[in-house]
Amino acid sequence: MKTPVYDYLVSYTNSKILRMHMPGHKGRRFENELSEIYRFDITEITGAGNLFEDSGIIAESEKNASVLFGTKATFYSVHGSTLCIQTMLALMKYENRTVIAVRNSHRAFLSACTLLDIDPIWVFPEYTDTIISGRTSLSDVEKVLRENPHACLYITSPDYLGAMADIKSLAELCHNYGAVLLVDNAHGACLPFYSKNLHPIALGADICCDSAHKMLPALTGAAYLHVANERYIPLVKEMMLLFASTSPSYLITCSLDLCNRYIDEHIRADLEASEKCIKELTDRLSEKYCLEYPAFEREPLHFTVNASKSGVSGRYLAQKLRENGTEYEFADDTYIVMLFSPVDTKDTYIKLTRILEGIEFEAEPLPYKKIYFPKPKKIMTVREAALSPHEEIPIDFAEGRICASINVPCPPAVPVIVSGELISQEGIAVMKSFGINTIKVVTENQKRK
Repeated sequence: MKTPVYDYLVSYTNSKILRMHMPGHKGRRFENELSEIYRFDITEITGAGNLFEDSGIIAESEKNASVLFGTKATFYSVHGSTLCIQTMLALMKYENRTVIAVRNSHRAFLSACTLLDIDPIWVFPEYTDTIISGRTSLSDVEKVLRENPHACLYITSPDYLGAMADIKSLAELCHNYGAVLLVDNAHGACLPFYSKNLHPIALGADICCDSAHKMLPALTGAAYLHVANERYIPLVKEMMLLFASTSPSYLITCSLDLCNRYIDEHIRADLEASEKCIKELTDRLSEKYCLEYPAFEREPLHFTVNASKSGVSGRYLAQKLRENGTEYEFADDTYIVMLFSPVDTKDTYIKLTRILEGIEFEAEPLPYKKIYFPKPKKIMTVREAALSPHEEIPIDFAEGRICASINVPCPPAVPVIVSGELISQEGIAVMKSFGINTIKVVTENQKRK
């Protein structure tokens, strides 16, 4: 597959042209290791195209991505899935649609709602032992769709544990009610390339985002915005420009360009090998660790251990991994998540297997704690609360106060209480379980809705 962005950068670098333009490093090597890549870091000069134009080398590269992912159109983001989420919601705002969202959404979704003055209607998943993940009831979604005839549904799938929703059924349900399905597929960029295509676009979603940097060999900040519904294609770049920098990174764009080549030439064989290694890993560790989680499907590269059901704390496992030279993706008392990539070698799987087998603990079945989390009472809109004067107070003194701007750890970046909601004792208990000790609340003299 051609790599038009990369090819241009190599050609420009080799041309020895006098750079009388930005950026200020002028492509020179300095006395630091990072400057090696400066020569490929340019701006929107003649021939380099522009991320927000419909022609040129970047647009050509985006068309390559569209073919690979099987979409009507694919667009690049150098601001991660955050920019893609902002763009998706801006498109919905443009059509004046009611936004229905499944509650375990990333804080980037709430930030976009604040910017766009969107007050979402929440569908709460059926929680078990965490608010990060849960089953989404089709009947609950249908009830809200029936009550809101001009709407969209926003859902995160896979979630941080790798659990996937029934996107196919949700897409059919949305379309039956004239609604649009938006999917935060940040953790699922590999899904089109397994033997069974489980990518949201293939399953009927109208628009979705993939964070290439999470699961594919691309630089941090690299993401794809995929569109299946053709009526949105002419508007995407216009909406992106509302939020994006006017100086998008060519290095990140180039990494997406090269990622396309990797997908075209290597990913299917690599994923096939990965699945075999994951099966061997699972077979070896399933007697010691609980590796099961209720979900419609699982994203295979998410290796999630239910530590609590294994008789140990996830934070203890995290500590032991670090002691053995391994950094994990996410851990709390209940779960620990480790992410593989299709570029991991068999040695990676062998090393992790040995480390996990070697961690010593006396398995003590921990008491099952089902999440008790009643729906919080909304006092102000998301935007009103997030932009109100606020104070930060200890979480133990927050009951009865209104949540202001969201500040939750990332990962998993899933808010417990949302801006504008009344903080309850149950919410406080959940937040403390995630190590959240303070919270921003609206000052008492602010007008309540």
